[in-house]
Amino acid sequence: MPKLFLSGILLITTLCLAQHKVDPRYTYIRIICVVPIVGQGTHDDAKRPQYAPSATGGIPARSGIIGFTQQISDDGRYALVEYVARDKSAFQAILNDKQLKVFFKGTDKREDIEKELRKYKKDFDLNAFGLVMP
Repeated sequence: MPKLFLSGILLITTLCLAQHKVDPRYTYIRIICVVPIVGQGTHDDAKRPQYAPSATGGIPARSGIIGFTQQISDDGRYALVEYVARDKSAFQAILNDKQLKVFFKGTDKREDIEKELRKYKKDFDLNAFGLVMP
């Protein structure tokens, strides 16, 4: 019986120590796409990527898109964006936009993402792109 108990403790300890922390750039649900830049550039209508939450919205929402990061295309007309949400349903409008090619971070191939985004920004590097969310 003591050997069985010690084996159980050893197994539990091993399992607990074997857990790895997830890179914060891969937490939540994340999509990457190229969207037009919208907004007039005023205080009330800042320039931002299409579908990005407005900065004048006050307290950040706990649902919907909770964060994003962007790089501007070489021609300045588009934004290469990573949107972050807690639930895939937050991306419904983006996924329904048939003009956009959307990639799911962590699911789609890195090479495919970089190939598409380099059409808009020649030196795009997925390693240098991402948003750390708490």
